[in-house]
Formats: sequence, structure tokens, C-alpha cells
Amino acid sequence: MTAQPVGSRAGHIFLSLARIAVGWIFLWTFLDKTFGLGFSTCRDAESGAVDVGCDAAWSTGARMTEGYLGSSSGPLAGFYQGLGEQAWTDWPYMIGLLGIGLALVLGIGTRVAMVAGSLMLAMMYTSHAWPGAVYPQQNPFVDEHIVYILTIIAAVLLEVRYQAIGLGEWWKRLSIVEKNRWLV
Repeated sequence: MTAQPVGSRAGHIFLSLARIAVGWIFLWTFLDKTFGLGFSTCRDAESGAVDVGCDAAWSTGARMTEGYLGSSSGPLAGFYQGLGEQAWTDWPYMIGLLGIGLALVLGIGTRVAMVAGSLMLAMMYTSHAWPGAVYPQQNPFVDEHIVYILTIIAAVLLEVRYQAIGLGEWWKRLSIVEKNRWLV
């Protein structure tokens, strides 16, 4: 029987950094959309001026899914546009951004975050990623959503045994997680 290679310490560190980076994308999106911090929410397109907490922030009652899903294109456009018209969709979207972001950044509950994040990103991809779509793309088939999905899956699956950065090792020792391995 041949021993399986363990990998380098540097490789584990970069896997953790990749997981944290994608997690930060989710977490920052939640923070920006909630409070209008001026990255994509509450920034004037022409002047670049930021109006923190403007009317477009979720905390002021703005709708978060309406605009993005309303601009859907391709064969699933009607489905996504219909979802975007429903106010309840803001809650799972925003809670998903927060939960997925925190899990990936902290390195806890990463299996759940892997599945939820991959599903959310796949929905974002299929709502806009069609040749000739309104949503700007660099490539007609692979965009950042696909890269993020692959990054999350690779990092989480390869970190199952050893996580270089994060609270995953502590998390795995909690009795509830030991009894419910899907929570890893």
C-alpha cells in the first residue's frame, strides 16, 4: 500500500486563503448591500460619490433582488424576473450572503456553505450568463461565478482533513459537529 501525499504547508495555506477570499466576497456584498458602503451600493455611477446608507441600502428598505433578477436574460429570464418581483426573495439572498460569507471566512460549517454558495452562484450564473446577455461578460461560458464555485468546492473538499487557517479544527471537535458530520 502506497502512502498518499499530504501536500505542502504552503498549499494548505493558499487553499485556506482562497476559501477566505471567496468568503469575503460574500460577506462584503452583504455588508455593502445592507449598509450602502459605496462599493456597488450607494455609489453614484457618474461622479463616483458615495452616499453611505442611501435609499438603495437594504437597511433603508430597498429591494436587493429586484434589480439583478429583473435584468435576467436567456431561457430562464422569466423565472428569475418573477422571483425578483417578490419581496420575500431579499431575505434568503441576504441571509445566504451573510451565512456563506461567515462560514467560509471563519472556516466553520464549510460543507453547508459549499452547497449553499454553489447553488446561489449557479443561480446567479444561469440568470445572466448567456451569449448576448445584457450582463457584461469576458467569456460566453465561464465567468466569475463558475470560478468561485470551483474555488469553494476545491478549498472545502481539500480542507476536510486539515485547515491551515480558520476555526475548522476547533469546530470539528464540537460534540454536535462530531455527531452530525455534514456540519463540518
